[in-house]
Amino acid sequence: MKRSRYIVGGLALALMFVSGAIRVQSGQASTQQRQMESEARLQKEVRHVLVTQPFYSVFDNLAYSVNGDRVTLEGQVATPTLKSNAEKAVKSIEGVSAVDNQIEVLPTSPNDDRIRRAEFRAIYSAPGMQKYAIQAVPPIHIIVKNGNVTLVGVVLNNIDKTLALTRAKSVSGVFSVMDQLTTEK
Repeated sequence: MKRSRYIVGGLALALMFVSGAIRVQSGQASTQQRQMESEARLQKEVRHVLVTQPFYSVFDNLAYSVNGDRVTLEGQVATPTLKSNAEKAVKSIEGVSAVDNQIEVLPTSPNDDRIRRAEFRAIYSAPGMQKYAIQAVPPIHIIVKNGNVTLVGVVLNNIDKTLALTRAKSVSGVFSVMDQLTTEK
């Protein structure tokens, strides 16, 4: 009789332990879920804040990464004010604790400005590429640094990617063209 009480008591204790462990694991899972949701919300808000910057143009490339409540800004901009404005805007987002601003300000150069304009005309005036030019922020960003061009962004297919690269290489005075374009999946 005593032995069966010990067994029943032991089983009850084991059941309580297992139940508590399940609650702890469930609590950890819900905490991780909340963190993932918070990070996804931050990513969406950071993207929105960056693409709506008043002086953000086709000649700038703003990128970011979110790690918890910390945001790292990357990319290249043609004006120093865009770098500081982007940082201020991201810092003002609720839930952001710190911003690491690693955005590169491109050197000012009349020759680079000429290349930017020529690249824009060459790429966006090509037959079939006008569909990209009419968007609020055209998806092909033209980054020019010391005569070297980098194309960054997303196009619909490989044909558009090849066309953009071919047109970019046709501009006189360009030393090199680097391809960082991706196609939609």
